[in-house]
Amino acid sequence: MKVRSLIWRLIRYRPGLYAADVVSWIVIMLLELGAGYVAKLFFDAITGDAPAGLTLWSIVALVLAAGAARIVSILVGALVDIRHRFTMETLLRRNLLEGVLKKPGARAVPGSTGEALNTFRDDALVAEDLMSWLIDQMAFVAYAAVALTILIRIDARITAIVVVPLLGVVVAARAVSKHIRRYREASRRTTERVTGAIGEAMEGVQAIQLAGAEDSVVAHVEGLNRERLRATVKDRLLSESFHAFFWNAATLCTGLILLAAADGLRTGSFSVGDFALFVTYVGVLTEVIAATGDFMIHVKQAGVSFSRMRGLVGSDEQVVVHRPIHLKGALPEVAVPALPPDERLRELRVEGLGFRWPNGGEHPSGSFALAGIDLEVQRGEFVVITGRIGSGKTTLLRALLGLLPAESGRILWNSEPVFDPAAFFVPPRSAYTPQVPQLFSESLRANILMGVPEEGVDLDRAIRTAVLEDDVDQLQAGLETVVGAKGVKLSGGQRQRTAAARMFARGSELLVFDDLSSALDVETERALWERVFDRADSTCLVVSHRRPALRRADRIVVLKDGRVDAVGTHEELLEASDEYGRLWAGDWAGAETETPLS
Repeated sequence: MKVRSLIWRLIRYRPGLYAADVVSWIVIMLLELGAGYVAKLFFDAITGDAPAGLTLWSIVALVLAAGAARIVSILVGALVDIRHRFTMETLLRRNLLEGVLKKPGARAVPGSTGEALNTFRDDALVAEDLMSWLIDQMAFVAYAAVALTILIRIDARITAIVVVPLLGVVVAARAVSKHIRRYREASRRTTERVTGAIGEAMEGVQAIQLAGAEDSVVAHVEGLNRERLRATVKDRLLSESFHAFFWNAATLCTGLILLAAADGLRTGSFSVGDFALFVTYVGVLTEVIAATGDFMIHVKQAGVSFSRMRGLVGSDEQVVVHRPIHLKGALPEVAVPALPPDERLRELRVEGLGFRWPNGGEHPSGSFALAGIDLEVQRGEFVVITGRIGSGKTTLLRALLGLLPAESGRILWNSEPVFDPAAFFVPPRSAYTPQVPQLFSESLRANILMGVPEEGVDLDRAIRTAVLEDDVDQLQAGLETVVGAKGVKLSGGQRQRTAAARMFARGSELLVFDDLSSALDVETERALWERVFDRADSTCLVVSHRRPALRRADRIVVLKDGRVDAVGTHEELLEASDEYGRLWAGDWAGAETETPLS
């Protein structure tokens, strides 16, 4: 979409609020016109040119009344404008967050986290500013129309002499608009590089220290900052230069008025009040022209910001889509919906699933990381996917769940095709625990519940199923213990079991584990699987190379080079699959560093 189409969509989100904002600022500008006309009457009264019936004191009363009215109008306009700006900014950021969360999980943010935060913070603010600038332009147009009408009626010749140079400023602004956009794009790119580099350095402090690379990292950030400085100076210099040029036009126009009105002032055909009115109105007309130039600059800058927001979420439609933002009243309740009986899992089938890594990333056996994957899971089954490192186990789970976009094949839930796996495979249909769970610097309780009301969750059962109850008792604050960024205060096994408890708390039909037990000892793993099986109708799809899981499996899928090498029970595969036999014997050919545990 073009910028004007995006702006129109935003205007239509709260048309009543937008109209109130426009009207309030038009009133403010017209009251300023009234103040200028009262100034004319005041000077005419002093010089004896005032209309009959108007005294100096009555004009003073008009001045005070006009001032009071303008103060009240500005207060009302500010309150309306603040609410409107906050509404637009909130909608944009809400849509950006929704767009990121809807994208396949492995590709949710195209660049670094720092770059995404810049888009959320700065680009949404630029778009919000453009909405406010547009309101100002409408008010300025109304002001200019009335002011020019009055000035032309007083003296059309002087009005033309003043206005023509101002129009030349607009032409000059259009001539440099392409440079403004280019410099703004460069400034934004260099800023996001700096933010991204700092964010990555903060996340990898330990790795940087272990490598002794502190000086190299600092030098890299300093180099990026120098590039940012050059780009920002160019951007600001051009914008501020034109801003100063526009505003200095007022001084030029005042001089033109003096030159053009000299004869009229001498002969009395042009009164002192007329001169005061011209100076007042021309000052604001200059402000109008300057604001028009600034607005044209801002449109170009906003085009860059909309482009960056589109790049983050994938489409212009997602940036400006109309959604509730809940600025007042009670927030909506968060709860995991219950599945209708006919939608509960009976059978999950995967047919011919294929996935290709982008940018030339290829599997040694061909261009696909996964090719022709067939998989079946019946209700109540415990299905294990195993294979060497690089065989495609994790990639298969992510492609199945929509975290990676599948290139081919189809997925069927109860014989019905799944067209959007990323939106479909969520609680209460499915829950997923990855190899490296994502925890937040909140309490253990908050990390398990993740916004779901506790009264709707059997929290104690979820903790027990995850074999986490003894760990909770040993923590200093129990469930209220703040686990730190990414769960840094917990061990690897505790982090995995916390993520498992989060999954169990949602009562999903299909439980998907990606090597959940890799950080667990044998007894804890055995207890976890026993408690999972104690849950009625537990259906599990598990990536694992651990013997307790392989022995318990109803079916094992052996992957090799991104393809299904064999399928069967543990006993069947020991007899029929050489690949599985080698894996069971611990012959991982250097691909696995840990021998399967007995």
